[in-house]
Amino acid sequence: MGIKSNLIKPFAKLISSKIDKMSQNALKDQEKIRNQNISFAKTTQFGQDHQFGDIKTYEDFKALVPINDYEGIKNYIEKIKQGQSNILWPGIPKYFAKTSGTTSGVKYIPLTKESLPNHFESARNALFHYGIKQKNLSWLDGRIIFLSGSPTLENVGGILTGRLSGIVNHQVPNWLKKNQLPSWETNCIDDWEEKLDNIVRETIDKDMRLISGIPPWVQMYYERLLLLSNKSTIKALYPNYSVFVYGGVNFEPYRSKLEELVGNSIDSIETFPASEGFFAFRDDLNHPGLLLNTNSGIFFEFVPLEEYGKKDARRLELKDVQLNQQYALIINNNAGLWGYDIGDTVEFCSLEPYRLKVTGRVKHYISAFGEHVIAKEVEESIKLCSKYFGFNIIEFTVAPQVSPHNSLPYHEWLVEFDNIPSDLEAVSNYLDLEMRKQNIYYEDLISGGILRPLVISCLKPNSFIEYMKEEGKLGGQNKVPRLTNDRKIADRLYKFIIR
Repeated sequence: MGIKSNLIKPFAKLISSKIDKMSQNALKDQEKIRNQNISFAKTTQFGQDHQFGDIKTYEDFKALVPINDYEGIKNYIEKIKQGQSNILWPGIPKYFAKTSGTTSGVKYIPLTKESLPNHFESARNALFHYGIKQKNLSWLDGRIIFLSGSPTLENVGGILTGRLSGIVNHQVPNWLKKNQLPSWETNCIDDWEEKLDNIVRETIDKDMRLISGIPPWVQMYYERLLLLSNKSTIKALYPNYSVFVYGGVNFEPYRSKLEELVGNSIDSIETFPASEGFFAFRDDLNHPGLLLNTNSGIFFEFVPLEEYGKKDARRLELKDVQLNQQYALIINNNAGLWGYDIGDTVEFCSLEPYRLKVTGRVKHYISAFGEHVIAKEVEESIKLCSKYFGFNIIEFTVAPQVSPHNSLPYHEWLVEFDNIPSDLEAVSNYLDLEMRKQNIYYEDLISGGILRPLVISCLKPNSFIEYMKEEGKLGGQNKVPRLTNDRKIADRLYKFIIR
């Protein structure tokens, strides 16, 4: 270990012990946070509108605070943007995290001085906890990279506004900035490909030890590094590289390709961050679940997915969740988001401690025929199939084909392979069988002759990169939806199909 890792080790041990304690006191911490947040915000406009002063129990809370999406709180956000204070949370936010929404256009998510530690400190805590548990803090002695959005901020109603990953750059302490790449100037470049080229030039001869970013963009980074360096693997270029940190998409479809580029498997830490909060992180590399961040200013609620959207849908607090049940995640945080539906679905794989898996997006599914296929099922099928046949995929998306010419309807899988398998029919049959095993409604539709088995359409190299570029969403934290219930994305990708 080097000087910096030795100096930080005692603090990292303290953080790790706090995480162990958090995992044991989740229910008490959640009740405390709920009561604290309600008490703190009862004089705000939202608190007065929803009678926070009358809330004594969780049942009171559910009766008085409805589940909201962004549209449900937009009128409050607009008042904050106009310079009004004490609207959702006392005072005014320190930042707005600017993010794009599928129905609301640009969304402005408030970040307060109370909520900021949830974002930065949770990421730091996850890394320190890993370092102590795995006896690896050596990444502190080399260079680290976070593939993030631009830290350039604009002023909206007197509030600094930008991408969350860019805002977090402003919170990095000086002791860590000396390790961090790329440079501030490179991070401010908006064009992703220009930015990536600069990142490669700045990092290619450095002692990189930790790399963080969403898998598809890290894959692009690896490939350009190898092309420029003429090295065979990333480990040959960076022999001390030992930790990969990711979040935002399921790693499994990318695992084999990324490990091939790296040269072997390295420790991978999954996180569950969003503009609305840092919700969970991998606390044990031997367990597939993510530890719920239960003592960081967020009170969590869960709606069973089969009841989602119904007027009488149950809202459960943490003590009432069950294993292997799909839930829509609802948050209440110390930035003033109340009963807020973030749009993600989760499934608990452990209750002691509370660990979950992110299984998809509430709106990312296919149910054109009542099958309600979700991302978890599709990704698990791809994982098993790619392992069985030994292929790698670059990216994929799935959409329904409702009215094909002279054929039964079907699910179309638009896939960009690393190398197209020689027997696509066998791959299609395997995928379809796995989907039928996982989703009984899909099985009924196939066996009942309502749908024909799925169809794979192979796409040309770089198809998804070109598509994202056309959409103005290349790079950063943007990703292609795995599933859509319409053909907007599929039809845009049709020009890339290999006939």
